[in-house]
Formats: sequence, structure tokens, C-alpha cells
Amino acid sequence: MRLLHTSDWHLGRSFHRISLLDAQRDFLDHLLATVEEERVDAVLVAGDVYDRAVPPLAAVELFDHALHRLAELGVPTVMISGNHDSARRLGVGSGLMRHAGIHLRTDPEGCGTPVVLPDEHGDVACYGLPYLEPALARAALGAREGGHTAVLGAAMERVREDLAARPGTTRSVVLAHAFVHGGESSDSERDITVGGVSAVPASVFDGVDYAALGHLHGCQTINDRVRYSGSPLAYSFSESGHRKSMWLVDLDAQGGVSARRLDCPVPRPLARIRGALEQLLEEPELARHEQSWVEATLTDPVRPHGAMATLAARFPHIVSIVFDPRVRDGGGEQVSYARRLRGRSDQQIAEDFVGHVRTGREPDELEREMLGEALEAARVEEAQEGDSQSGARDTTRVRPVTAGAEAAG
Repeated sequence: MRLLHTSDWHLGRSFHRISLLDAQRDFLDHLLATVEEERVDAVLVAGDVYDRAVPPLAAVELFDHALHRLAELGVPTVMISGNHDSARRLGVGSGLMRHAGIHLRTDPEGCGTPVVLPDEHGDVACYGLPYLEPALARAALGAREGGHTAVLGAAMERVREDLAARPGTTRSVVLAHAFVHGGESSDSERDITVGGVSAVPASVFDGVDYAALGHLHGCQTINDRVRYSGSPLAYSFSESGHRKSMWLVDLDAQGGVSARRLDCPVPRPLARIRGALEQLLEEPELARHEQSWVEATLTDPVRPHGAMATLAARFPHIVSIVFDPRVRDGGGEQVSYARRLRGRSDQQIAEDFVGHVRTGREPDELEREMLGEALEAARVEEAQEGDSQSGARDTTRVRPVTAGAEAAG
């Protein structure tokens, strides 16, 4: 059976105020052409279909158009909700859609009920595990404890129980939206950390032939049977080095996996450039980035006046400026603000802020616990609002890197 694995469409997302709807439409046209050209048997979409819990109308229309085209091709599609989606909204009409071959999996309690896809070798049981917010999914799944590993493990127990009751020749595929150990993140993924631990071991997917993952925006292989497709477009400058693609996965009669990367269209390349203003204006090697979307990090000790307009004369598609002047650490080494914060969690940054505003008096254990509870409560409230009648806040993780930034108006 031939499967096309994709995820993280984020329909409706913009890039530094630039609409990406045309680029997303081009990607979906490319996906549909690939389905026909590669004779795909089923399409797997591993979450974050939309960028917001309440997407703009243009994004909904684009999604609707893609579903109609897939249904017309007669190719089954299995799709799960991600942490950016409102599971309840995305799941509206799923009972009707399945008659057209579009299978939406948005309810945690349905984890153990697969979409069964037959071919000449037998059945492939395809299980959809939507994004599982631990505080909300624990009770529904009967998880013995909280945390991402526990709730995903409980969901996989249901998968294995159902699979064990099927003929031994049944092959299996799982779609999941999670952060798995070994994956590399980027700036455009919303933080799903709970209690400081968000990553789950790849072993949670043991017992299935292929795990089609979503959430991380870089295409990557955790192991031969566990892969991220990544997002089809770059949604932050941290993805400037990504090769955007989908996985074309073949399952043989015994459940063996072979996979091939298929490149996605690139609307415009991304470039990160760094240096003093005059250096960026004069450096000959930067000519190759003059038609790219550009993020310029200025290292001038004093913020230059009118830097965006000045740089736009050479880089007309510049969309972001970051000011990162050099400062010296205690040993005299020049260290940027971005470097000082790199790799630190939201909890650590919050604790550092408390210590800074109190002139070096770090938070005590009780205060650390309170900060952790507040961060987790905010995340749970956001997830609940995403499925409420009133809609969800459109929040994204704030990058701690910027000492100041300008964007094209």
C-alpha cells in the first residue's frame, strides 16, 4: 500500500504579515498532483491542518476545496487534529465526510477505532491519535498518570488491543501529533511543554508498522518506522535550512516500510543574514539573498536609524530586523542576548526574569512551583478555549531572542 504522509499545513498562517494562502494553495495543488502521479492509495495528514482554532474564512474555503478534490480522486484521507486546531470544530461533519473517504479523527476516545484500508495483501488498520493535551485527555483515556508519555501510552494501549483482535496479516499505521525524543524543533511550533517534559520516547509506538508524526516542522526520521513529514512551507526563519517535503511510504505485504522524500514547492527562499548595517549593505556574498525573504540581525552597538528602509534598498523582500548588539560576559567574552537565552525553557526564562527584576534574588522552591502551575494553567486554558463556543486566542510562542525588532509595515 502506498501512503502519502504530510502534516502541519497551518492553513491561514501568514509570514511576517505576508499572506501565505497562495503558497498554501500551490502546495495543495502539488499534493493532489502527487496523489495522481504516484498512484497514492491513501493520504495521511498528521495534525495542525489550520493555524488557529478559529481559522479565517479563506483558509476554510481552501481546506474545503482540497477535501472535494481528494474525494473526487477516490483516495481515502485520514486526518487528525493538532495542537493548533480546535478538535471539535475540525471534527464537525466527520460522520458525513467518511462516506466520501475523508476520515477525521479528533476525539481521543476514538483512538482504538481504525480506518481499515484494504489492498491485495489484506487490510491496513490506520489509527488516528489527535493531539492529546494531558490535562484534558487523561480521564478520557484512563491514563494512570499525567504527562504526554502517559496519555500517548494509554492511547497506544487501545491501538494494540484492537490490533491484537484482528487477523495476524493486518498491517498497522498510526498518526500522532507529538514531540518525540530525537526530533529537532524550530521557532514556529507552539510550545506543548507540561511540567518541563514534553518529549515522548519513540518506543511508545512499538508494535505498529509505521508512525506518521506531526508537530515538528522539519522533515526527519526518528527511526525507519517513525517519521515526521514536517510542514510543507517554512513558517519561521529558523526553518531557512529546511528542505520542505512529504514522505511517500510503501508498506509491503509483511508490513515492511520503504520511504521516499518528495519535495514541496518553495514560494520564496528564506535567508538569515547577520552583521553591522554597513557590512550587510556592502558584502558581495549576500547578493544571492537579494530576492529572498530576509531576516537581518544587526550587531551595531547602537541601533541604526531607519535600518529597515536602508536595507530594503538592497533586499526588497526583507521582513524582519533583529537588534542583537554585542555585550560582554563576566569573562570579557562578547555574548549576544540570543545566545544567553538559547535552549532555555519558558519556565527557566520566567525564573530568570524574576531574579532580574528582584536584583539577583532568585525564586525559591514555592515560587518556582507557582510559576510552573501558572504556565501549565495558561496552556490548558488555551486548549479549552479552542473548543469553546467563544473561540480561542490566537497565541504563538514568543521568541526570547529579540532585543528589539522591526517588521515591514
